Amino acid sequence: MSAITFELDGAPVRAENVDPNTTLLHWLRANAKTGTKEGCAEGECGACAIAWRANGPDGSARWEVVNSCLVLMPSVHGRELLTSEGLASRAEGTLHPVQRCLADGGGSQCGYCTPGFVVSLFGEMYRAREGAFDPESIAGNLCRCTGYRPIREAAEKLAVIRDKSRGAPDPFRDRLATPVAPLEASEHTITIGETTRSFARPSTLLDAVAILAREPSRTIVNGGTDVTVEVNQRHKRHDGYLSLEGVRELGQFEDRDDALVIGAGISLAQIEERLHVHAHGPTALGRALPMLGELLPLFSSRLIRTRATFGGNLGTASPIGDGPPALLALDAELVLASHDANTNAITRRIVPLSTYFLGYRKTARAPHELIEAVRIPKPYASLQRFYKVSKRRLDDISSVAGAFAIDRGPDGRVTRARLAFGGVAAVPLRLTEIEQRLLGTRLAASEIEPLAIAASQLVTPIDDHRASARYRKAMVVSLLRKLAFDTTSPSASHGVSP
Repeated sequence: MSAITFELDGAPVRAENVDPNTTLLHWLRANAKTGTKEGCAEGECGACAIAWRANGPDGSARWEVVNSCLVLMPSVHGRELLTSEGLASRAEGTLHPVQRCLADGGGSQCGYCTPGFVVSLFGEMYRAREGAFDPESIAGNLCRCTGYRPIREAAEKLAVIRDKSRGAPDPFRDRLATPVAPLEASEHTITIGETTRSFARPSTLLDAVAILAREPSRTIVNGGTDVTVEVNQRHKRHDGYLSLEGVRELGQFEDRDDALVIGAGISLAQIEERLHVHAHGPTALGRALPMLGELLPLFSSRLIRTRATFGGNLGTASPIGDGPPALLALDAELVLASHDANTNAITRRIVPLSTYFLGYRKTARAPHELIEAVRIPKPYASLQRFYKVSKRRLDDISSVAGAFAIDRGPDGRVTRARLAFGGVAAVPLRLTEIEQRLLGTRLAASEIEPLAIAASQLVTPIDDHRASARYRKAMVVSLLRKLAFDTTSPSASHGVSP
């Protein structure tokens, strides 16, 4: 097909002959929806936020907020979208409560960031929760004028309005009464000069691996939070995309007897919800895997986590990705799927994450293979810690990340240890030599200190604009010292390291 059809602000849209490399943001602005702004074009400012209807982990519909600068146009085929301009009632001449609260409270000055804040707060207003608003809902939106106080006050007022208005007529809430139908398979193809560009979005894993077997050079995308940055910032153009966002098998999340299986296509935000990181305390699974509970809130912003996946984080094989150190420490394995042409069936193999990374952005995954799932085997380590060193406390790329999973015997001595780091080599890595030397220790500071110094000598980090090699080596020592401190001081803070 050459047309992309979707619903935008309540009206049907048919977009013809669109280059698959075109982002939703650029299409909106080229088609008179200029309320949606471009700030950074890499998902850090939130000025381009839009909402679309999607299903949550429980199968009920909700308004999800995403960065339109990171959404490729063929991804919106079959979706229902809202921009900030679609929230007001033009027929009645009234603003949506979100817009009214921001306007009345002085939550907008230059106004550039305001549409993004409006959409993020809109998503928060219709979340299935009660009480005070969640500040995380606007953590991916930046404002340089207001100092955030009036925006926060408007959000707190909205929480009261939301709770009081439940049950009252509301067309946006009414749309959530019906679950969203699964994304249908689609293919978008366009010819530009002598070049044919295509975007395939299959709905089954079998179809996905069959496409990749025929065309292993296709660029694989799901949330697009990494690939689309290259399209925006480096003007890279891909001739063939394989989108996995419609593949239902990749959305699995199964707590089995032997392992937790996380589909490669399930978003980090949905994983976070299942662990109840931001709700009324962690679930049993969240308590068993505190590593993920410490990792996920530090993984960019909710706007990004709504689209980002562990499959994408591992597929790009970035040495500074936040996911790999935590998953390495948890002894995770990858399920890789491919197509068997003789039987027209799916072939699978399991690769330990410890052997998956081969070099800088090189992995053991063959060009014709897809990451189907991440397996975290049981039993989980009894002591888990994740630390991230970055220039900003939240929504930033790490300079160094450290993940530690340790078991101790009744006498308090270490019986098993996994130490993993990101940002200190060309690949995320485990320090197996230090793991062995930890056995039998009590993790006391006096025992950790010589091992921390030895660990810093085993890594060969690079110098770049985020941190020097010397600083990264120092952080390896610092994070191991922090581990020793945390094991002797249960009230010590976890997560971000100073």
